[in-house]
Amino acid sequence: MDQRLDEYLARQPRFDASGLTRLHVLDEPVGWLEPQIGRFLQAFSPSFVHNGPQLVVTSSIEEVESLFGRAALAMRAAGLIHGWRNEPYTCFALDASGAPDLNRPLFKLERGAFRRFGLTSRAVHVNGYAADRRLWTGRRSPNKAIDPNRLDNLAAGGIAAGEVPDVCVIRELWEEAGVPVELARRVCASTTSRSTRNEPDGIHDEVLYNYDLLLPGDFTPRNTDGEVAGFTLMDVDTVLGRLGEFTDDAGLVTATFLRRQGWA
Repeated sequence: MDQRLDEYLARQPRFDASGLTRLHVLDEPVGWLEPQIGRFLQAFSPSFVHNGPQLVVTSSIEEVESLFGRAALAMRAAGLIHGWRNEPYTCFALDASGAPDLNRPLFKLERGAFRRFGLTSRAVHVNGYAADRRLWTGRRSPNKAIDPNRLDNLAAGGIAAGEVPDVCVIRELWEEAGVPVELARRVCASTTSRSTRNEPDGIHDEVLYNYDLLLPGDFTPRNTDGEVAGFTLMDVDTVLGRLGEFTDDAGLVTATFLRRQGWA
């Protein structure tokens, strides 16, 4: 086992709930709010009610999606939300383990607002590798709202409302790395990870659906949506030495892959 891998995993950011308020929607604990966000929401609408350590939404299931949409727009206008994407995510109720219960969707909301409400999002990440144990890594565009210029997996992206991981991963492989559908269908689901941490723009809480894809030697990734600046094929030693340059989520996925494959 390579000590660099253990040291990197030990440095992974941790979630600290100190000073945060639990957000309850339709009697379900779904998010985390910083103090100033809780105050903003209470001033925005009487439907946000402070109840001890909780902020409770009193709206009905028919009203809650509209309420959150309007609140998010108000937060954007106030400069509290950046990187608006015009792409909805689904907020699900959480099961006993704290994971999204996909059978209990609660409401849809602009993905750029999820961190401010501390809601649990979902994403796919693909470890693209060659037969000689080298990994394809992408470098995020300098224009990305989150983690510009950081290293990333071959492909990664959020799961939109109404989308399932196995469909999302095919879409992301084409958009981010130009992987044709016939090749993308060879992708193998591997593990699921959870990445939760405090960020300047709220709480990042994301379930990561991890996939592996063995790429032929004559394939070179090419970005098609402008979100990736370029790709590099790295050997394991180089990846281990540069784990700190990856986004937190991609670094976790990559480290888990190396350990699972027995390469480090």
